[in-house]
Amino acid sequence: MPLHNFTFAQPTVIGLLTTLLPVAVQFALFLRWLHRRMREDEIVHACVRDIALNHLPHIYNSLQAIGAKQGITLHEFPVIHFVDLGRNHSRST
Repeated sequence: MPLHNFTFAQPTVIGLLTTLLPVAVQFALFLRWLHRRMREDEIVHACVRDIALNHLPHIYNSLQAIGAKQGITLHEFPVIHFVDLGRNHSRST
């Protein structure tokens, strides 16, 4: 079959697989990356919230106790308010 008689009117199965398979793999990898990125952001958010609400008050109390034991007067520590912007949780914590 001479090359000049070859037509591109009918897409072949191989041509479709060559085009669609890499696109599908790239899309699957993108969805995996997006899921990991969103999950990582949720974990970081939860850790920061936990530190702000649970650990900082204990650290402040310990600093007050150490200061009192050493005879150092410390100023009053600020009240911790964790503002959760952009998150709509139906349950309150």
